[in-house]
Amino acid sequence: MKGNKSKIQSLLESADIQINGSCPWDIRVLDERLYNKLVVHGSLGLGEAYMDGWWEADALDGFFHRLLSSGLDKNYAITPRAVLGYLGAVIANLQNPTRVYSNIHHHYDIGNDLYRAMLDKRMVYTCAYWDKAQNLDEAQEAKLELVCRKLGLQQGQRVLDIGCGWGSFAKYAAENYGVNVVGITISKEQVELARKLCEGLPVEIRQQDYRDVDERFDHIVSLGMIEHVGYKNYKSYMEMVSRCLEDNGIFLLQTIGSNISVRTTDPWIGKYIFPNSMLPSIKQIARAIEGRFVMEDWHNFGTHYDKTLMAWFQDFDSHWHVLKNNYPDRFYRMWKYYLLSCAGAFRSRNIQLWQIVLSKHGVTDGFDILRHGSRSQNTYIEDRKTRQNKNIHQILQ
Repeated sequence: MKGNKSKIQSLLESADIQINGSCPWDIRVLDERLYNKLVVHGSLGLGEAYMDGWWEADALDGFFHRLLSSGLDKNYAITPRAVLGYLGAVIANLQNPTRVYSNIHHHYDIGNDLYRAMLDKRMVYTCAYWDKAQNLDEAQEAKLELVCRKLGLQQGQRVLDIGCGWGSFAKYAAENYGVNVVGITISKEQVELARKLCEGLPVEIRQQDYRDVDERFDHIVSLGMIEHVGYKNYKSYMEMVSRCLEDNGIFLLQTIGSNISVRTTDPWIGKYIFPNSMLPSIKQIARAIEGRFVMEDWHNFGTHYDKTLMAWFQDFDSHWHVLKNNYPDRFYRMWKYYLLSCAGAFRSRNIQLWQIVLSKHGVTDGFDILRHGSRSQNTYIEDRKTRQNKNIHQILQ
């Protein structure tokens, strides 16, 4: 035990983290069993020990920022459980149609009250775009607007939203661009609420696996869903998109990305938050799209996810006095650890956030999109109002 303590202490100091120090990112050890658990179980043990109250930090995001920036996490990447998880992922397809429903149910069906409290007013559960935004609501609308502009949406077009969540993109695109949207998700809770939120709009929400879609669309979008697809299914996923996309259409893929190619996820994340998930790498995505798509644009705004996650945590934390009636106390520590550890990971640039624009044969005149400050928040809001008025006028006629 003493040897493990000195070993952990030395490693943390190399990342500018002190045990029982005075900085907000330092950790306070409340149970000495922590050291042995870290040596034996690695990142899984670190997360479980936090959930059990064995250690604390005033700024978990800052702790993980320093931990990951130093590369210290690699010292405990190989544990018996991690090896078994890797072998399981290689042998089996952990995201096959039989398993995928339980994977999604574990996270997305735990309660719409949680997500209503944590997310923005549109319930967008993907990275926001903070370029000109002052708050989470504005940042998420800016992201949805950015997606619509990249797709080049036109009145009356038909769009597929793979992994539509609670219908945030579908609702925004239908309201502001007059398109018809089919949104698919396998989460029962998301389907029920999304249908209510999109009521009266040309939006169809289906409980459907992406593998079962076989019809044509002018454009296809996927925001934060491919992280659940798995490396064994990337090619079949892209084949489905190519099959369903019109020849002159655009496919926009938004995903959290890994700097290296992996076949499993972090053991703690995999056990408690996103079972059998994994983050694709540039290499893995490139292999899947080769021969099927022309890559028009690859936009990395991973630093915006840090700010998004911090906003989500602030909302979650401020609503806990109500949420705790439906969730156990240990859930609070688990969810806090999830949100703030991920914020630290994005801050350290350990993981990325990509928006990738793909076409089937190449955009004839080239793809061009205004991104960084070229249009103010007020400008696109005025454009949106103009489109809305135009849509209303066409309906009245």
